[in-house]
Amino acid sequence: MDPEVSVLLHCTAWGGLLEPQVQVELSARFNRQTEPALESHIEEVWTERVTMEPWLFNGAKFRLHSFSLASPQPSCPPTPQPPCINGEGDRYGRQCSIQEEEGQHETMGNANSERAEVLRHQRDQIDRVIGERQHNDKDLSSYKQREGNLRDTQTSTPGCRDQHPAVGSSAAEAQPFPQSDVGGKGATPILTLRLGLTCYRDFLGTNWSQRARKLRQRAEVEYGDPLALLAQPLGVGGVLCTADRQVVLIRRSQQVAEARGLLDIPGGHPEPKAVFEGLDEEDRIRVEMLQWREEAVVRELFSSVCTEIRDEVNVPLCSLGEPVLMGIALNHTSAGRPSAEFYISCSLTSIEVRELYWQGGIEAQESTDIVFLSQTEVLQLDQSTPLWSELCPSAKGAVLLYQLVLPDREDKSNQSNSSYCTR
Repeated sequence: MDPEVSVLLHCTAWGGLLEPQVQVELSARFNRQTEPALESHIEEVWTERVTMEPWLFNGAKFRLHSFSLASPQPSCPPTPQPPCINGEGDRYGRQCSIQEEEGQHETMGNANSERAEVLRHQRDQIDRVIGERQHNDKDLSSYKQREGNLRDTQTSTPGCRDQHPAVGSSAAEAQPFPQSDVGGKGATPILTLRLGLTCYRDFLGTNWSQRARKLRQRAEVEYGDPLALLAQPLGVGGVLCTADRQVVLIRRSQQVAEARGLLDIPGGHPEPKAVFEGLDEEDRIRVEMLQWREEAVVRELFSSVCTEIRDEVNVPLCSLGEPVLMGIALNHTSAGRPSAEFYISCSLTSIEVRELYWQGGIEAQESTDIVFLSQTEVLQLDQSTPLWSELCPSAKGAVLLYQLVLPDREDKSNQSNSSYCTR
């Protein structure tokens, strides 16, 4: 395993998770711990960085505190596997494991066979909802609006508890998983992300600080949680695959704060302010505001990766398929910073994507070149291949998750060159 990156969570059992299979819990309890000396240090680091790099911008980010997965109890209806993207069969079931920084693993078994009929019905309902999106969506706003209708008032499901705290995080008790109304049939979300709030300024002063290791040691002693003093902003990244089965990489420019000149996947952060339309820049987001909009937070998590692809690669949203969450990777060059990595299909060919990229997108200044690798090449990437050293940690984490989860495995077995379905 590359020391720069590790996999915290992979969702191999389902070939990745769709938006209705993910929920969030927001609380101020999930914010980082503060103290006067640390806050003073953060301010010093930020002032110094902005002086050298005046283009840096501080904004609110979601902080990943911990997560939990639904236990496959016989009393709980199994959660449907995501429909295959090209509509040619179901994803293969495989074991899903959690790999934490200390090497801990936990495995989820297959769904109980007596629930197969419920599984088939739920899958059909999700297929119908996705089909409606593919037919009607023209832009991200309409996508978000329909996503909001996927869930109804949520109720608890007894007996579905399975706690999986994030690396070093305090082990808060896992709550029962509420049911989500998909197509009129209750479906239990598989993954719950426990989120607080942080900001980019705090990230530079903690995770990215030279004191990060000491902060982890102090936090372990004082709070029993090595991450308690770290910002831990949750990033997003996308393995974008074109219609001719090429994976898109971009070379980061010298004008970005991290991993300058290295190859990366499109990515960034879900933005708390995006959950509130019309919010002024000077308005301060608080966790209490977000607790009433948890469904919108999940929508922002999934839609933000599409927005980043549009802004960085200049690919229109209408050409992108449904984001599939592959898992969460940790960047150890920034003290274990987490990033949710997605697989996104594209109806355009690599030639078309290249042409759009060179026309320039909203964030064209963040990269200097575009590179395409075949899916086969991506599957063969490891530390022994020369290209691996050119990948930044976020790209390495996404590649590892892609190799584990194989979210497009039906497409590879098909060996056809047909384009993916789009929204």
